[in-house]
Amino acid sequence: MKKLHTNLLLLLLIFLTNSSHLLFGQNLPSLLTNKNINATFSIIAYDENRQEWGIAVATNNIYVGNSTIYIKPGVGAFSVIAETEPDYASNGFDQLQKGKSIKEAILFTKKADKNAHYRQVSGLDKNGNAFAFTGEALKYWNGVSTHLVGDRFVVMGNQLDEKVLKTMATAYKNAKGTLAQRLLESLVAGQNAGGQVHGKQSAALVVKGSKNRWFNQIDLRVDHSKAPFKELQRLLDYHYGRITLNQATYALRAGNKTRATSKLLKAEKQLAGWNGMYGRIALVHSLFGNDEQAAQWVLKAIQENKQWKVNLPAFYYLSNQPVLKSLIKPKAFTTKNWEQAISMLLRLEQANKALTLAQEVLSKGKSSSYLYYLLGKSEARLKHISKAKIALKKALALDQSNVEARKLLKSLSKK
Repeated sequence: MKKLHTNLLLLLLIFLTNSSHLLFGQNLPSLLTNKNINATFSIIAYDENRQEWGIAVATNNIYVGNSTIYIKPGVGAFSVIAETEPDYASNGFDQLQKGKSIKEAILFTKKADKNAHYRQVSGLDKNGNAFAFTGEALKYWNGVSTHLVGDRFVVMGNQLDEKVLKTMATAYKNAKGTLAQRLLESLVAGQNAGGQVHGKQSAALVVKGSKNRWFNQIDLRVDHSKAPFKELQRLLDYHYGRITLNQATYALRAGNKTRATSKLLKAEKQLAGWNGMYGRIALVHSLFGNDEQAAQWVLKAIQENKQWKVNLPAFYYLSNQPVLKSLIKPKAFTTKNWEQAISMLLRLEQANKALTLAQEVLSKGKSSSYLYYLLGKSEARLKHISKAKIALKKALALDQSNVEARKLLKSLSKK
């Protein structure tokens, strides 16, 4: 029985080997080496003006961003695909930091790698100098497996349509916008040129820069989808949409209404579908003085996500808008709900209304440390310093751990 089992296994391996180019080209190395294969295409690039390194990658397996992207701002970046091996990145960064070239950094691991013929690796150093190699065994897989090195970028992939890499390189060189936008445009162009012969299941986009703060770094992943490119684009739109919405707010406060309007319209398109941002869009519309549009965005949020109703008290100031009258119910408000309502008025720079509402709520017997803090904040905004201090002291009397009240009181005491 054991011998029969062994013979069957041998026959299976022979079958797989003989039919690998027809059906199992991607999986043969995985079966033989007992490792996971990421049959993939990617672009790695450096933007010298912004000092950013970025990688965009797609594959027909799940969570491609998990094992193929490695970036260390100020040092370099590595894209490791086909049969992935993180040592190329960890060793590579060490070698670059020791002053080695990008070629030397990659070959350091390759020389000791018994499975290098199954790898594809590309890298950039801190100045964008590039190097890449494609393992010799990959030529036996379905489709084209190779790489192209350009000026501060590399495109590479395996099991591809013949035109993919040239199309990606051309698209990247001709693209406009940020590094992230150019990388994604290149990746999508590659897919439109035929992409990987097996289709796509996941995609990722990472951009990091020496001068970027954490909120400007981009790390987007679509781990499993029938349309990973479309979803990756949507995520990138969300990233920039939040920035665009902030720009609209800054422009409005600076008195540039034309720019603010343009940015708001753009942000609305970029953020469509992310109902967590609809409240901020509503707020900006109200800053414009357009409460009717603000109410429509609040309603849209609830229509897309019923649980969004928890935010309704913050929009108490819109309770007279026809589309929200039946949804906002002040009679059922808790103390925390009123705190939400007052906080929003302060965000809208309506300190007088916030003060009046805080006093009204307190007069009805509702009391909390945070309510008194908001009262004090409203008084402070209106330059009623003495009254603000009294309210803040009451807030701290109710809760000594109210750090916002303590910090505001401390700042007012210096005046």
